[in-house]
Amino acid sequence: MASPTATSVRPPRPKKEPQTLVIPKNAAEEQKLKLERLMKNPDKAVPIPEKMNEWAPRPPPEFVRDVMGSSAGAGSGEFHVYRHLRRREYQRQDYMDAMAEKQKLDAEFQKRLEKNKIAAEEQTAKRRKKRQKLKEKKLLAKKMKLEQKKQKEEFSTEPQSVQSSGGLGLH
Repeated sequence: MASPTATSVRPPRPKKEPQTLVIPKNAAEEQKLKLERLMKNPDKAVPIPEKMNEWAPRPPPEFVRDVMGSSAGAGSGEFHVYRHLRRREYQRQDYMDAMAEKQKLDAEFQKRLEKNKIAAEEQTAKRRKKRQKLKEKKLLAKKMKLEQKKQKEEFSTEPQSVQSSGGLGLH
């Protein structure tokens, strides 16, 4: 045992800042507190939890050794074994029904998604066709305007020669 007058005296521990106790009132505040605590030390590794596996019942046994008969003389303890086996089997059947329902809903959702995608594509094609028609119409109108302008220029240059030759000159 060391004497109190030993030469190896420990330095005092650094004082921690007193933290105020904050009780989160909702999930957003709780998340905010967790983020603040994580951001105090950004070098520290963040624990990311693994995705939990969905519960699945144990598969039925390959070979049943203790087959219970319906004969008289079964002990009172056999009922509990039977009840447990029956509960497990019902659980397994419920699980299979739930999985079948889930797969059915997923298939319906995928069909609906595909149907919506096709409808959106058709609508887009229809609108694209309409835009293309308008674009062609504008180009055609522009060409017609240019042609009319050229015709006017050609027409206006011809009457000047007619005008100099003594025409009516109604310009």
